[in-house]
Amino acid sequence: MDFYTHLGQTSPYPLGIEIDRAEGLFIYDTQGNAYADLISGIAVSALGHGHPAIKKAMHEQVERHLHVMVYGEFIQSAQMDFAQALLSILPETLQAVYPVNSGTEAIEAAMKLVKRATNRHEVVAFMGSYHGSSQGSMSISYNEVKKTNYRPLLPGVRFIALNDLEGLAHITSKTAGVFLETVQGDAGIRIPDKAFLIALRARCAETGSLLVLDEIQCGLGRTGTNFAFEQFNIVPDVLVLGKALGGGMPIGALVASQELMAAFKDQPKLGHITTFGGHPVVCAAAAAFLRVLKTEISFDHVQRVAAIFKDTISPHPDIREVRNLGLMFAFDMESAERVEQVVKRCLEQRILTFWFLSHPYSFRLAPPLTITIAQAQFYAHEIYRAIEETRA
Repeated sequence: MDFYTHLGQTSPYPLGIEIDRAEGLFIYDTQGNAYADLISGIAVSALGHGHPAIKKAMHEQVERHLHVMVYGEFIQSAQMDFAQALLSILPETLQAVYPVNSGTEAIEAAMKLVKRATNRHEVVAFMGSYHGSSQGSMSISYNEVKKTNYRPLLPGVRFIALNDLEGLAHITSKTAGVFLETVQGDAGIRIPDKAFLIALRARCAETGSLLVLDEIQCGLGRTGTNFAFEQFNIVPDVLVLGKALGGGMPIGALVASQELMAAFKDQPKLGHITTFGGHPVVCAAAAAFLRVLKTEISFDHVQRVAAIFKDTISPHPDIREVRNLGLMFAFDMESAERVEQVVKRCLEQRILTFWFLSHPYSFRLAPPLTITIAQAQFYAHEIYRAIEETRA
């Protein structure tokens, strides 16, 4: 079967590496070549590939049972273990977990929840935002190039600028929810001012609007804390998770208070439903991931590794700006063409970097939290060398 003919394609130019296996930092092709994965499958494999605790948990659950019923009808220990592990690292106000199949699905659920809970219809999102590629999540994402051929999208969405205090006036008593990536990923790692997030939290409380933080990409240790919002001294009304949550398996989660989550139970009943959400094998993997994150990952180590990449790569004269929070990096260059040269040269050296959909003149790094100091030093220097070797 031909990959390019019989599988749906997402771009004219896929990387096209034929994969055999993956372990730790490395992905191996069918010729035995090892590629250092410094993007973690786009922030998914936060513990590297094939962590033994995750594989063990999955194998044990496979022996017990796979899917048995649509989500919400049966009591399943894998789902309970997952919820308990997640809630153990969250503030007490976030007490209820609704597992779904992806971050995008969690965003869709959150959009329904804020409208149902407030009986309002307007949603506020941010310039530069990216929340997914479904009709609903695309409606609250900003990049018009990605949206224009799929209109009409959902009405009632207003976009405001990040870090613009005056723009908060657009959040009113008509606003059901405000959706923000705590760190904007696709926009090129845009980090909000602490004072702005505190003011945003206050404005939502003042107007009765629900604050939804999207930590699909920036959550779960990526920024050097369990959740990025911890670094800004705020707590959302609703938290959306995905990507790294499953330790390499597909899962998303909507987290809120018990009171808010109860809105899905009635008027109408089955206010939100999912067949495969909370799949027991995926929940077992997610629970194992969360236990490793809680007991084995050193955030001091994350910050040391982040400093290695930043201090090694940023001095190159072709790097215009570096933005990062923990191991979530954007390195700005003069043009998209220049970025493409570097990404391709790194690929030739069997180093996986990547670009951003909405910010093509930056390349991204998001290495696993488990990368060693020696690995970070070696690959940071190799990326610097790739930049140097591709200079005109």
